[in-house]
Amino acid sequence: MILPIIGYGDPVLRKVGEVLSPEQPNLKETIANMYETMYNAYGVGLAAPQVGLALRLFVIDTTPFSDDEELEDAEQKELKGFKRTFINAKMIKEEGEEWSFNEGCLSIPDVREDVYRNPTITIEYCEEDFVMKTEVFDGLIARVIQHEYDHIEGILFTDKISSLKKRLIQKKLKNILEGKTFQEYRMKFFGKKGR
Repeated sequence: MILPIIGYGDPVLRKVGEVLSPEQPNLKETIANMYETMYNAYGVGLAAPQVGLALRLFVIDTTPFSDDEELEDAEQKELKGFKRTFINAKMIKEEGEEWSFNEGCLSIPDVREDVYRNPTITIEYCEEDFVMKTEVFDGLIARVIQHEYDHIEGILFTDKISSLKKRLIQKKLKNILEGKTFQEYRMKFFGKKGR
């Protein structure tokens, strides 16, 4: 089922996600709905807060990035079919010299800004089987994970840009809050009148 994506300004996007247990009601269904919602909106990642759930859960599929001809063959191959569910993720390390990449977010449509992040991460998480694993990721995969991980910590990519850039996008953010934006996927806006 395609869920509405929660727009910028909703308090759920600022909550730190709660830890999930294997007994979490409807977890498999929630995960399936999140993938369906992400694909419907042409996203590469989606976190539970973005569908109104303050949980430590996000899903990723970096396949759309694999078509980028500016990337080396090895990275294109790595991105193609990288699909993963992250439950109760905990960032262990972020290392290397920060690099810039133009990021966007399904909860903040029509806003894209350069964000600096570390190239390599070590993260601990469970997949749907709840077996804990620790893995190292780098490049674009690491970046997508960091962006989604921020969501379960109540952080948005717009928090990571300069105050000047924040001022420049203030009107766009206000329009999103009030639902004065159009995109081709369902959204729910916190400040929209008659909601």
